[in-house]
Amino acid sequence: MKLILKNTDNSLNGRINITKKDIPCLDSSWHYHDQYELLYISKSNGIRFVGDSVSQFHPGDLVLVSPYLPHLWRNDASYYGEDDTNKVKTIVIKFSKDFIGEGAFNLAEFADINNLFEQSKYGVSFGGKVSQALNNELIDIIDLSPAQQLIKLLDILCRLSATDDKTILSSSDMRQYTTDSSDRLDSVIKFVSDNYARDINLNDVADIACMTTNSFCRFFKKMTNKSFTQILNEIRVRNASRLLVQEDIPISEICYMVGYNSITNFNRQFKEIMGSTPNNYRNTI
Repeated sequence: MKLILKNTDNSLNGRINITKKDIPCLDSSWHYHDQYELLYISKSNGIRFVGDSVSQFHPGDLVLVSPYLPHLWRNDASYYGEDDTNKVKTIVIKFSKDFIGEGAFNLAEFADINNLFEQSKYGVSFGGKVSQALNNELIDIIDLSPAQQLIKLLDILCRLSATDDKTILSSSDMRQYTTDSSDRLDSVIKFVSDNYARDINLNDVADIACMTTNSFCRFFKKMTNKSFTQILNEIRVRNASRLLVQEDIPISEICYMVGYNSITNFNRQFKEIMGSTPNNYRNTI
């Protein structure tokens, strides 16, 4: 698999495309496209990758990404079983910056939306109150007429640009304009997402990327702005945080379920990434 530049077939002359998905699992490809994307998850769970950000996602997840920013929403492993009954429900709105006219968002009246577009090159995640308030409008937008869709999208962007309930995701501008060598990164991310619970070493992932360990470490840092160990720990800790909330399992057992063989190391990594110990995290949710 590779980092894919996705083309979009739009019904509104390339300006806007709205897709409602009710499927077994999300697209598992690390990809980007040449349009903005507003993605709303109404039913699904898993790990979200945006630029160098790794986060857990849940129903109500609402994220805006800019053109050329690589991203991937990958479901929990249970979604990929042949007999699994889990379903994914999403609304995906892809649009060009000039969907209401060339240069429109350069006008002073749209300064806040233009600023939101600038922030989206890092990925922007909106809080639960915002996504809940927009839930019905996001779900129903696909049934509107083309003119109503344009008006509704403008209204949604206006409201999103006005809220402080948002988080910038990637720590740096990770936008890509070439797919060279990115198939290697996609294969590694998929492998780690599927196998984080077992012992993984640099030789394993370097072999997948068909590189020496030293070359792989330089390549991975260049592509993600993080070391491989950092990404592996984030994936493990994000999955541990899900188990702490959703399951009544002892913390010592969760430690081993997500791939750690030392409770001390697990506690240290969890606190560094989540800002609290696993026990405090569970008690405050």
